[in-house]
Amino acid sequence: MKEGPDIAHIAALIGDPARANMLTALMGGKALTVSELAEEAGVTIQTASSHLSKLDQGGLLRPRKQGRHKYFSLASDDVAHVLEGLMGLAAGSGHLRKRTGPKDTELRKARVCYNHLAGDMGTQLFDSLMAQGHLALVGDDLNLTESGAKFAAGFQIDLDGLRSNRTPLCRECLDWSERRSHLAGSLGRAFLSRFEEMSWAKRDQKTRVVTFSMVGAREFEKLFAIG
Repeated sequence: MKEGPDIAHIAALIGDPARANMLTALMGGKALTVSELAEEAGVTIQTASSHLSKLDQGGLLRPRKQGRHKYFSLASDDVAHVLEGLMGLAAGSGHLRKRTGPKDTELRKARVCYNHLAGDMGTQLFDSLMAQGHLALVGDDLNLTESGAKFAAGFQIDLDGLRSNRTPLCRECLDWSERRSHLAGSLGRAFLSRFEEMSWAKRDQKTRVVTFSMVGAREFEKLFAIG
């Protein structure tokens, strides 16, 4: 008898095209209703409800009720991490769902990966923090260094609050478009939140595109320059 985790079950849940479209839509970090997810998947609300029930039972979703509506979001950072990795594999194998266009260019520049910054600017953030010695790899673990803690505190990020959460502070996430790492974990989420708080960047809830203002882009380049 075979023992261990049943990856085939999880793969089958993700592998259905309609369910894959729903999960991808939730990578923006925003909770969506059944009707919104049905539209994303191109199926009826009844069919969408059936798919969502299976994803919920499989531990991939977190359902919440508010008033008359039921909202769904990804169950955890782990789910988002797996989905981003699968997107990278699909893109690397040439399996793209549509031809590239303007939105594709914008997504590759900067986008939300569940709750942190991804795309070219996401990998630049990661590479810069590594180059400045603010992040360091110890074996397979990504750690915030002493200088990194000072840098984050100077950027008005509450590290004590982040460390009190169960979410890992620092985590590598393989960027599907860049095929390199960007910063995930609670610190990655905090950086994106600060960019938004300072009006450097704004996310498009429908497309996951993150648009930096002229001032924001300039300040980002100064703070996270490479080389």
